[in-house]
Amino acid sequence: MAPVIKLNNGLDMPQVGFGLWKVPNDVCAEVVYNAIKVGYRLFDGAADYGNEVECGQGIARAIKEGLVKREDLFIVSKLWNTFHDGDRVEPIVKKQLADWGIDYFDLYLIHFPVALEYVDPSVRYPPGWHYDGKSEIRPSKASIQETWTAMESLVDKGLAKSIGISNFQAQLIYDLLRYARIRPATLQIEHHPYLVQPELLKLAKKEGIAVTAYSSFGPASFQEFNMEHATKLTPLLEDETIKKIASKYEREPSQVLLRWATQRGLAIIPKSNSPSRMKANFESVNFDLSEEDIATISAMDRNIRFNQPSNYFPTEMLWIFG
Repeated sequence: MAPVIKLNNGLDMPQVGFGLWKVPNDVCAEVVYNAIKVGYRLFDGAADYGNEVECGQGIARAIKEGLVKREDLFIVSKLWNTFHDGDRVEPIVKKQLADWGIDYFDLYLIHFPVALEYVDPSVRYPPGWHYDGKSEIRPSKASIQETWTAMESLVDKGLAKSIGISNFQAQLIYDLLRYARIRPATLQIEHHPYLVQPELLKLAKKEGIAVTAYSSFGPASFQEFNMEHATKLTPLLEDETIKKIASKYEREPSQVLLRWATQRGLAIIPKSNSPSRMKANFESVNFDLSEEDIATISAMDRNIRFNQPSNYFPTEMLWIFG
């Protein structure tokens, strides 16, 4: 039986999920369908990924063919930055649900702690970071508290079973917890051996917030953006330390990186378009690393973040992130 993580609201979340970032639209429905056949039940999407319609088509096919029922699945999506104003949250969630072809999300997250001016979906969807679709950044005055209050109403109305946050750091989490009526069930963060974030993980554990790791393979997800660190660092899948540990257990380097996260209590959302790699990622929980090997991998920490505001904003706008 696939492992689950018990959330602070009593619901179970699969520990191994399937990430949908950068899954191309033309193959997305087939990829989701194949992932369900492999055994995945959690699918991690977002408005910003621009493929929620196709994700829904893959799920609808699997349900129609009797592979799964809706209640077997754990569907995750995220609120984009341009919809943080309180009165914008529910309408965009209803659009996203319609795109997926479902009635509720199992988990709905604030994608980034960044509020940008509203862009109507009829103008451009997904709207991206820039108001004009090119270079202009227009902040919104919406506070995290305003947005979170609207997120809580999604639970009240049955549009989301759980709500959470993504890309938040400690200070914002502490602030949110001061006024949250419904505490965040999960925190999704960039997490890999080059960015371990031990203090943030300790905070989340103390506050009963489950952590989901994305970009488990480090720079591999970001090399196409020509980021300096992503192109200069040794890819984790090719790192000699990781390869040596993988050889010891007769596993793939990818499986070692994923198991390093799950064995420490985190959820993971790797993605692959290849059914064989999907299967290998899904089966990464079927062995255990020694405590010594876990410590060795953790010691690779360089505190290097690839998903950061400088990738999207001109320098003078970085104050938005603090």
